[in-house]
Amino acid sequence: MHLKMVTIDCAEPRDLAEFWVAALNTKVASDYEGHFVMLAPWDSSGVGLGLQRVSEGLDGKNRVHLDLHTEDRAGEVDRLVGLGATIVDEQNVPGLAWTVLADPAGNVFCVGQSEQ
Repeated sequence: MHLKMVTIDCAEPRDLAEFWVAALNTKVASDYEGHFVMLAPWDSSGVGLGLQRVSEGLDGKNRVHLDLHTEDRAGEVDRLVGLGATIVDEQNVPGLAWTVLADPAGNVFCVGQSEQ
């Protein structure tokens, strides 16, 4: 068994797909009538992102979230905010700093960078 996809519940999968396609530099692999949209894996891991329509709204912080890593956290955060994300918080521990963001649907995710 292996991890194939991480799925985000949302009200409008096609709308949210526009953000994540640009954020991850990927493409829509499958669209099941807008009820479930699958994005192609964005790197060699083979793990894709799914966006699934649900009727209930997000209530509080999502329990599972994406942790993305980069060598240019400030640049990526600026780019993601330009795409529609909002900054929620900034965190750091010795050796690692990350920015907590929310996508346009309010789902929280993090962009981190190792500090040397």
